[in-house]
Amino acid sequence: MFESLLNLVKEHAGEAIVNNPAIPNEKNDDAIQTATGGIMDHLKSLGGSGELDKIMGMFSGGDMANNSVVSGISGNVAQSLMSKFGISADQAGGIVSNLIPVVMNNLVKKTNDPNDSSFDLKGIMGAVGGNAGGVDGLLNSVKNLF
Repeated sequence: MFESLLNLVKEHAGEAIVNNPAIPNEKNDDAIQTATGGIMDHLKSLGGSGELDKIMGMFSGGDMANNSVVSGISGNVAQSLMSKFGISADQAGGIVSNLIPVVMNNLVKKTNDPNDSSFDLKGIMGAVGGNAGGVDGLLNSVKNLF
């Protein structure tokens, strides 16, 4: 899961990280890893605290920029970038606002696309700490939305 997510972040990191003067070019890979780790950490935090329904809700679609899970991920990633690279809150905010909604939107699209096997919902839920029985029940609920 982490490798697939890392590739997705790399795919969309152009303007937000790679072409951003706040992140030195030699730190681009580290910044991409930090962003990916921040996404996973927040999802695992939600999964560990029994909030799988929030994660599942994200996969039902909608505006990623106004999704509470995505907002939490953005805050987590921004904090990680500020502490690791010494950038300002405004710089970190610019990075996450240009990167996280796009990455999460593409994650949802790829997960919901039956012709794309790079992500699957059961695998994601398992990676973030969901138990198999709870995940299956939530998956059935989400399938009923479509």
